Amino acid sequence: MGESGSDQERGAGAVSVDAGVTTGALARRLGVSPTTLRSWDRRYGVGPAVRSDGRHRRWTPHDVAMLEEMCRLTSAGVPPAEAARAAKEGADPTPAEARPPADAYRSRSKAAGPLPLGDARQECKGLARAAVRLDAPSVDDQLTSLVERHGVVVGWEEVMVPTLHAVGRKWESAGDRYVEVEHLLSWHISRVLHRASGPTDPSGPDTPPVGPVVLACVPGEQHCLPLEALHAGLVEQGLPTRMFGPAVPPEALTAAVRRLGPLAVVLWSQTRSTADRPLARHIAATSWGVKGARRNPVVLLGGPGWAGRPEQGMLRPPGLRDALTTLASLAAG
Repeated sequence: MGESGSDQERGAGAVSVDAGVTTGALARRLGVSPTTLRSWDRRYGVGPAVRSDGRHRRWTPHDVAMLEEMCRLTSAGVPPAEAARAAKEGADPTPAEARPPADAYRSRSKAAGPLPLGDARQECKGLARAAVRLDAPSVDDQLTSLVERHGVVVGWEEVMVPTLHAVGRKWESAGDRYVEVEHLLSWHISRVLHRASGPTDPSGPDTPPVGPVVLACVPGEQHCLPLEALHAGLVEQGLPTRMFGPAVPPEALTAAVRRLGPLAVVLWSQTRSTADRPLARHIAATSWGVKGARRNPVVLLGGPGWAGRPEQGMLRPPGLRDALTTLASLAAG
């Protein structure tokens, strides 16, 4: 059943609007796979109104509106069965702005998404569904809206991290099947974090200047997404920061500290194999300024790689919220 690959390729432009579009053309328009559309037809009855020659599917404008609504609802966290019922009930050509919000359907359903999210908040489920479909536009829209509505800390701790962990658990249990999902989700999280903006009323000229917060992964550490979240949180709070990213060489980090005279240095290590304690002690002892008034940075150790014995004089905040609170307190004097 269905159409061949060549039929899909011809369907994008060879069929008039009145005759409908092919499954391949509609799948490209919606950002889902043709298999997903056929599966939704079999499971939920959201198939095309016209089947050319009794076999090939042709989706009318009414069908397209129905599928667009279903995609909108599933991306917002509504389970597919509930989304299909709502889409079939409201598939009339109503302008998008006049349609009921996806939130109106959420309270009617408690079903979990395709990833092991447990009791995670509803935004996790919508984000997970979009990521599993590799629906990049929806992933980006949801993440952008999340940060705009709730801020970086809530977005990171309550939605982004739980969804990433769910993808990781699925990856571990399903071999390499979900690697592409994790890569796509991580890239879009990073992209949205990079777009974080500062406060609308930044500090005035009378505010005493403070050195920036330097953010760097230790040598050999490539995992810097949590550090990007911290950077976005600092930007959101209006605190000056310098992000150096993954695997910063010791000499370069030392030179940056001496040049910048930072308020604090955050060193990120994801695994114990990269946690360079001698480097942390060296950075804590690095000083700048004129003789008699030399200063040293406060060093914060971030990430699970630093687990174990504490380093004297260094701070180890357990999460993003605590790190931001600590750094804001240091900046306030």
